[in-house]
Amino acid sequence: MAATIKWWQQAVVYQVYPRSFQDTNHDGIGDLKGITAHLDYLKQLGIDVIWLNPIYRSPNDDNGYDISDYQQIAADFGTMADFDELLQAAHDRGLKIIMDLVVNHTSDEHPWFQHSRQDRTNQYRDFYFWRSGNGKKAPNNWDAAFGGSAWQYDAQTQQYYLHTFSTKQPDLNWENPTLRKAVYTMMTWWLNKGVDGFRMDVINQISKLPGLPDGPLKPHSQFGDARVTNGPRVHEFLQEMNREVLSKFDIMTVGETHGVTPADALKYAGADQHELDMVFEFQHLRLDNSQHGLGKWSTRKPPLVALKKVISDWQVGLEGRAWNSLFWNNHDTPRAVSRFGDDRPAYRVRSAKMLATCLHLLQGTPYIYQGEELGMTDAHFTELASYRDIESLNAYRDLVTERQLLSPADMLARLAVRSRDNSRTPMQWDTETNAGFSDATPWLTVNPNYRQINAAAALADPDSVWYYYQHLIQLRHQYPLVTLGSFELLWADDPQVFLYERQWEGQTWLVCCNFTAETLARPLDQYLTPTAKCLISNYGDQQLNKLRPYEAWVYQLA
Repeated sequence: MAATIKWWQQAVVYQVYPRSFQDTNHDGIGDLKGITAHLDYLKQLGIDVIWLNPIYRSPNDDNGYDISDYQQIAADFGTMADFDELLQAAHDRGLKIIMDLVVNHTSDEHPWFQHSRQDRTNQYRDFYFWRSGNGKKAPNNWDAAFGGSAWQYDAQTQQYYLHTFSTKQPDLNWENPTLRKAVYTMMTWWLNKGVDGFRMDVINQISKLPGLPDGPLKPHSQFGDARVTNGPRVHEFLQEMNREVLSKFDIMTVGETHGVTPADALKYAGADQHELDMVFEFQHLRLDNSQHGLGKWSTRKPPLVALKKVISDWQVGLEGRAWNSLFWNNHDTPRAVSRFGDDRPAYRVRSAKMLATCLHLLQGTPYIYQGEELGMTDAHFTELASYRDIESLNAYRDLVTERQLLSPADMLARLAVRSRDNSRTPMQWDTETNAGFSDATPWLTVNPNYRQINAAAALADPDSVWYYYQHLIQLRHQYPLVTLGSFELLWADDPQVFLYERQWEGQTWLVCCNFTAETLARPLDQYLTPTAKCLISNYGDQQLNKLRPYEAWVYQLA
């Protein structure tokens, strides 16, 4: 890693899911003007960067990740003038904005695809993957991420097109240099407008295995695993992207890269690789997956020993060589406090602060998902009709209706803790109708606990989760140790306590987090010297050798 600190290495990112942030035009859908209206709230929190989920024109089959025009704003969110106003207002406050870049696939309503499907010889045909079937069977056995085959037959030209997500999200063919050039031109257009970088959706899937061979059959399925991750030319493509676009601007880039290890991350984000600045890894989010072939549809809690090992492996494996991204949750996951903490009223605030302590003292760039700073919880919907997420609805159809592997009640219990809609419920601003999000019927039901959990209440309470996050952000900005210090995991086999040290230029910090609702006895006096200073804690006092439920603290030892 270069000796010079990049601006994004000291930054804290706040993720905004625009559809659920703030509605200003009374249609039940959040919009760009709603984000602009709350910039002072974000500035007060102390964050540096806003990551916007997709705001491009889209039919919304997958909530904006199916883009029909990369250079137009979705009407639901406003106009390009609204975006320009948001960007300028953010920059005026010293805040940066990064866009969600979705270039593994487009919408089937994108002009490229509309041209591509007209006949087999037009210039856009090879912008996508078109193949003839094997008789009446699809070209291979790949499954789609949202269920069913990854191939859709198109009667117009009597061939199949590849879609590794929904049928309305055909995959782009990055083997085509004309396609790549068109993507780079679009990216440059946004960067010339002044955006400060990109979060790149499923970017490690843009290179497919040559020949598109069958994948190994998945458990309880007629389909095989799609061979699309970490393909043979992915680094070549990203280095070309960096050379043609990214290197020409002072921006930050983060790639969503399912299935990568620390060794893989060094290839994507190593200081000498000239690809991305960092990647999102998901090993820590797979620890509570089903052990019975049902993937993410599990009700397990992640085991702490395994969680600590994953985090330690990434901290140590990337130190001095690449940069970590730090996050507990995002728009595709359950809420952090419900998944890793304890959302019962007696423990929600303590455990939310504990999780924040654990994450924000690590080396890397932290990402806060909207509402996380309030301790927002899962929605715990009890009826299928409450869900809007295509992944959840398709999974119910697949596992309950079609394959009958789960009962309706069992699947609803799993959706209640793992559906993506848990993180997509509207932002809880106050106790007014619909949590102050909208005066119209929201596109997704507001979590009923908004009367207790909301921004207005948090800002009125000096001991709230919100002010705790503000304090953690201040520590990161104030002390170089948080950005530059080394990491050492202690008590690796303790199934209840996460204890680690950060060291830099003779300074040592000790970070301790109790991941349980129990009071624990631990020999912490072996670390705490008489001159040790408590920098932050989620309890008002500290008790030597005893950890109260979800207690967390940070001590400066030297």
